[in-house]
Amino acid sequence: MRHLLALNPTQLGITLLRTSLGSMWIAHALLKYLVFSLAGTAQFFASVGFPGLLAYPVFAAELLGGLALILGFYPRQVALALAPILAGATWVHLPNGWVHTSPGGGWEYPLLLTVASVALWLMGDGAFAARRSQRFVLSQ
Repeated sequence: MRHLLALNPTQLGITLLRTSLGSMWIAHALLKYLVFSLAGTAQFFASVGFPGLLAYPVFAAELLGGLALILGFYPRQVALALAPILAGATWVHLPNGWVHTSPGGGWEYPLLLTVASVALWLMGDGAFAARRSQRFVLSQ
């Protein structure tokens, strides 16, 4: 425990964000697979205007991306690569209203996750990353 407290609290906070986002991605991938089924997810995608076949690579991206975030495998790039999926989810839920507990789910939760993913991309990898991203500096 003393070793953890010696780490930079900012890096620990980034790690907490990274692993919670990774857990969320895995949970949503498993929801598509175990609850709705991939065929059912493809049918839903088609019903909201996306190609049904897109459900399969989205499932793979969610599962593999979530694992990469938890393990810290190029987390900045992974978070940025997954952000468009969240932006698409925000767009799908837009007609349902703001609150995610609205019928059909509102757009507050996917928007928060989109912003959190972009924030992770801007902040860095955090502590305990297996493969670190290149340093990124917007300006000095």
